Amino acid sequence: MKNNPFIPYKKGNLVIIDGRVDEKVIKFLEKLNIKVIKTVKCEDVHEAIAYHPDIVLHPINYKTLIVAPNVFEYYEEKFFGTGIELIRGEKQLVRDYPGDIAYNVGRVYGYAIHNFKYTDEKLLFYLKKEGLELIHVNQGYTKCSMAVVDKKAIITADRPIYEAMVKCDIDTLLIEPGYIELEGFDYGFIGGCFGSICKNDIFISGKLDDHPDKDKINNFLKKHKKNLIFLSNDKIVDLGTIITLYC
Repeated sequence: MKNNPFIPYKKGNLVIIDGRVDEKVIKFLEKLNIKVIKTVKCEDVHEAIAYHPDIVLHPINYKTLIVAPNVFEYYEEKFFGTGIELIRGEKQLVRDYPGDIAYNVGRVYGYAIHNFKYTDEKLLFYLKKEGLELIHVNQGYTKCSMAVVDKKAIITADRPIYEAMVKCDIDTLLIEPGYIELEGFDYGFIGGCFGSICKNDIFISGKLDDHPDKDKINNFLKKHKKNLIFLSNDKIVDLGTIITLYC
């Protein structure tokens, strides 16, 4: 089983997060001795997801990122001296779906889950190089749609992803879609609200109080011995995944 960069093996010390988050969130993360890299706006995709990390980049492993050519120079500068390798992707992102999903690949256990008709070719090459088994689904926003809880556990509101993962013996909690803020869309995705800082601690963008499956989600997280760290007391919002790395 290959390591999953969305599940840190030790406490991460660098976080990539939506550049629009409140400054209080940045200061909170910095107090935890975490270097914060705020995303830059990708002008070529929809405004709602223009700052989402999981739209413009994908962590191949704990030390390597594939980055969309649209914003590569920004991240090349930001990551200079961190020891993290950046690889320029081939596919230029565009506004209309599916032109914006090339790097939004879900990962759990030894699987990469995506609509592989639209995956960036260079990302696909490195996923195969990592030895991952490719699971094709029709959903394009697979990382957005998957909250990675543990090495063999996820939460999703997408039934086809749920069915595919259950077949792969992944402990998968299916929840109701919606109840997550994402300005410009009817609702956001659960995967975009989460990010692990270490094996046992999970960041979540806000409170689950208004979600009809809040008890199911909390019980699932307790089952997998996860401690929730809330970045806000407001309603959960889709930030496009909080990505943790080591530098």
